[in-house]
Parts: sequence; structure tokens; C-alpha cells
Amino acid sequence: MNEKPVISVPSVLLPILAAMLGLGLFSVMDGVMKAASIAVGAYAAMCWRGLAGAAMMFPLWLWRGQGWPAPAVLKVHVLRGVVASVMAVLFFYGLVRLPLAEGIALSFIAPLIALYLAALLLGEKVRPAAIGGSVLALLGVAVIAGGKFDGPADAEAVKGLIATLVSAVLYAWNLVLQRQQALLARPEEVAFFQALVTFLFLGLGAWWFAPFPSSEVWSLVLVSAALSAVSIMLMSWAYGQAEAQVLVPLEYTAFIWAAIVGWIAFAEPVTMPMLMGVSLIVAGCLYATRGGAAAS
Repeated sequence: MNEKPVISVPSVLLPILAAMLGLGLFSVMDGVMKAASIAVGAYAAMCWRGLAGAAMMFPLWLWRGQGWPAPAVLKVHVLRGVVASVMAVLFFYGLVRLPLAEGIALSFIAPLIALYLAALLLGEKVRPAAIGGSVLALLGVAVIAGGKFDGPADAEAVKGLIATLVSAVLYAWNLVLQRQQALLARPEEVAFFQALVTFLFLGLGAWWFAPFPSSEVWSLVLVSAALSAVSIMLMSWAYGQAEAQVLVPLEYTAFIWAAIVGWIAFAEPVTMPMLMGVSLIVAGCLYATRGGAAAS
């Protein structure tokens, strides 16, 4: 007689909670980076945040005693660092021209793309619950977009829209690389090399595009770097414990945090379509993650 294996609920719940906390901190970081990008530009803000983040994580990486990564692992670090750098510059370029919550909402095409990339690149089986939950959440994004983009758009808003959508496609690839990276390295190594690669890659154009920040902007950059490092470690640990398709739908909860941060920091209104869309997003996340946990 075959018995079904018993699944420990905490083993499924803890990665989900870690991912949600990481996403919440990321949303706060997005707000800080929007302020820094308005001041010095998205390229400069990302470049100097990379330097600050690498300096913060270097002692922790040394203390953990992992040593220099193997060539195969280093290749993944570099690839994700480059993809994340381009993705982030485009995203913050868009956020300067769009409200924070709208930028996050537009980026939500990424988890849908990531589900299929995870199946293609990682060999994960895409479960019906993951697809159904993501589609339900995408309907929530459509409700929000319908309430937000119901009037004429200016040229800067169109630029922001295009940049955010391209960033979302790269973010989908970044999510899959995040899963690969989490299986190869510890969270502090992931955070250190992502920051380092970002600075080295964007540093190539720093002479032209990244003027040295003032003390006020440096304070924003340092806070952003700290939030980013903690968020990356939380997300890396979560993705090392659970499949990408279980955690990817949780990306939609970032909209809730973005709406709160945008309202507090930038006086961006919270509308009824936004609340209706958030309800669909949360429902989709719960359906997808519970379905994934039951199938594990």
C-alpha cells in the first residue's frame, strides 16, 4: 500500500513569508530610488547604489568564508548582475515618469513570462494552480490599468510606459536567474555579487552618466542599498527553498506596498479601481501559492 508523503506546513510557509517580506522591503526601496532617480537620474542612482551595496556586503561575504565562486557560479552571478542592472535602470527611468503603483502594476507581466521561462530553463512543471492564479492576478492589473490610463498620455508618460514594459520582460528572466543563483550560492554571496556586478557594469559609463552624488542623494543611495541587500538575501533564501512558480505569483503583492509608499511619500492617490485590482491580485496569489503547496 502506497502512502502519500507528509508535507511540513512550515517548510512551505517560511519561504512564502520570507519572499513577501523581501518584496515589501523592495517596494520601500523603489520609493527611495525614485527620489534618488529624480535627483540624479536612474543610471547614476543605480551605479552608486551598486557601489554602496557591494561595500556593505563585502565584510559579510568575507566573514562567511565562502571564498571566490567557481567559474560556473560566477557566470550566473555576472549574467544576473548585468540583466538586473539594465532592468533596474529602465524600471527607475519609468518610475520617474509614472506613479510608483502604476509602474509596479505594469511590471506584473513579468511573473507570467517567468512561469514559462522556469519551465523552459529550469525544467519545472507548470501546475494549473500557478497558471490560474497568475491569470487571476493579471486581471487585477488590467482593472488597475483601466482605471489609471483612461485619459490622454503625454510623451514622458509614454516613455515611462515603454521603459517599464521592457524592464518587465527582463525582470522575468531575472526571476528565473534568481532561482538558479539561489541553488548555487548563499544569500550573502548573491547580494554581494549582484551589487558588485551592477557597479562594475554601470561604472563603464559613469564618467558620462553618473555624476558623483551630493550628501543628500548619498543618504538615499545608502538607505536604498541596505534595503536592497536585505531584500535580495531574503528572496535568495526563499527561492532556494521553494520552486519559482510557487513564489513568482507573490510578486503581485508588491503592488500593495507600492500603493502605500506612493501615497505616503509622493501623495499618489489610492482609487477604487486600484483597490478592486488589488483584491484580484491577492486572490490570485493565494490560489496559486496554496495550489503549489498542495502539489508539492
